[in-house]
Amino acid sequence: MPTKLNDSPIYGPVMSRRMGLSLGVNLEPADGKVCSFDCLYCECGLSEERRTTTPVPTAAQVAAALEGKLRELANEGARLDDISLAGNGEPTLNPEFPQIVDAVLTLRDELAPTAQVTVISNGTMAGHPDVHAALLRVDSNLFKLDTVEQAYVDLLDRPRGAYDVRRQVELAKSFGGHVTIQTMFLKGVVDGQDLDNTGDKYVGPWLDALREIGPEATTIYTVDRDTPVAGLAKAPAATLDAIAERVRALGIPCLVGY
Repeated sequence: MPTKLNDSPIYGPVMSRRMGLSLGVNLEPADGKVCSFDCLYCECGLSEERRTTTPVPTAAQVAAALEGKLRELANEGARLDDISLAGNGEPTLNPEFPQIVDAVLTLRDELAPTAQVTVISNGTMAGHPDVHAALLRVDSNLFKLDTVEQAYVDLLDRPRGAYDVRRQVELAKSFGGHVTIQTMFLKGVVDGQDLDNTGDKYVGPWLDALREIGPEATTIYTVDRDTPVAGLAKAPAATLDAIAERVRALGIPCLVGY
């Protein structure tokens, strides 16, 4: 099914269903995908079909492009709600990620002081001290946790390397509450495997993990665009709303993306 790649190092701004008017900062190349996951639902496509032939942008390149775009938007009178470090894969894989965070925060303070700085991450690099420290500096640290069932993560998110869900829960806890857990709920069957994670088999243990992590917020969402693998389907709005109410009953704010 059709998928897309983002420009690099800056794309947008776009109106996000969760973040308002959001400017994207792509820390991966524009011609491919660099990620430690290969999710069946990734809007950028599957990794083997999105091999890059160009290097990742440097901190200096990101800073120069972001400064130019922020000045352009300021001259147009645009009011950004968010600057998101995301793009074609996992942003924290960029070797200059901490320096990029510093540059983005400085430019935000100068040119777009009302915007929050967000990192959308799968958490696989959060155990590295410099990455962890950088994630603590941003306004919104979104950390993927689609379930706490290892077999399901292996099937849906397809980590490209060692990945242990229990360790990821511990890493999420290590932010002391400065973390937003982001979870994809969906339905569908792929290669004969049922991928519905909206039932209590998955939701119950996930809620237990939220109690343990104590995040400042949770974002739940479902398939909204074309996916590279056929067979995936949206979770119904009523189902998402019911899950959100269970999250809120724990005292954790929950934003729903339908």
